[in-house]
Amino acid sequence: MAKFPTMPDLETEVELPQIRHIQTSDLSDALKKGVDDFREMPTHAFFVALIYPILGLLLAAAIFGNNILPLLFPMMAGFAMLGPVAAIGLYELSRRRELGQDITWSGASQVMRSPAIGSIILVGLLLFGIFLVWLAVAQALYLAIFGAYVPASLTGFLRDVLTTRQGWMLIVIGNAVGFVFSLVVLAISVFSFPMLVDRHVSAAVAIQTSIRAVGANPGTMILWGFIVAALLAIGFIPVFFGLAVTLPILGHATWHLYRRVVGP
Repeated sequence: MAKFPTMPDLETEVELPQIRHIQTSDLSDALKKGVDDFREMPTHAFFVALIYPILGLLLAAAIFGNNILPLLFPMMAGFAMLGPVAAIGLYELSRRRELGQDITWSGASQVMRSPAIGSIILVGLLLFGIFLVWLAVAQALYLAIFGAYVPASLTGFLRDVLTTRQGWMLIVIGNAVGFVFSLVVLAISVFSFPMLVDRHVSAAVAIQTSIRAVGANPGTMILWGFIVAALLAIGFIPVFFGLAVTLPILGHATWHLYRRVVGP
């Protein structure tokens, strides 16, 4: 079993957990268990997820107000990068239900007192940094293709993007670059946050474990990434509020997928 030095003491080695191989059926099973958790704890999950669409509405309003429409889609796509941070409470709820413990919101909030809270914050800041880099790259790409021109309305912006050669170039290159960012975030965070909720380990160990798990199951985890993206896109359709359902289901499902992939 591989070993990895912790950040506080490079002379101390910790055993990294066993990584299991999973199949498409495991993704389906994780989603079913995620739905089951959501049904058992709808009030708490809804409360956590409601913060997410409200923030989305505020950010969208800010974008329209400042007339920086080119960043609207990158901002929406970037929510997937910050989703694991928003799902911390959901992982804790699933963990507590699994152990037969208190599944009220006050019980789930105990995660904030976890010995690993420093590592959770550190990984969260890393994801936020990647999110900011993604926005900067998206802005630079738009400027490289369209220059300084910005349409005055959403309708004009959509027309330019969907009906011009430059617009389709932006779509193709932008999605390709976004896919790379998404893969990086997926590898870093998909299992690191559940692991930090579950165990007292350093951020480095959690990230290393998550990368190993994705590397051991590349095809299955890329499919999981597409499932996450599709459900988040569905959640965006009804003015962001669909996320109040899709986000908690994905959060609970990710916990159960973590249980299948990461061994003791």
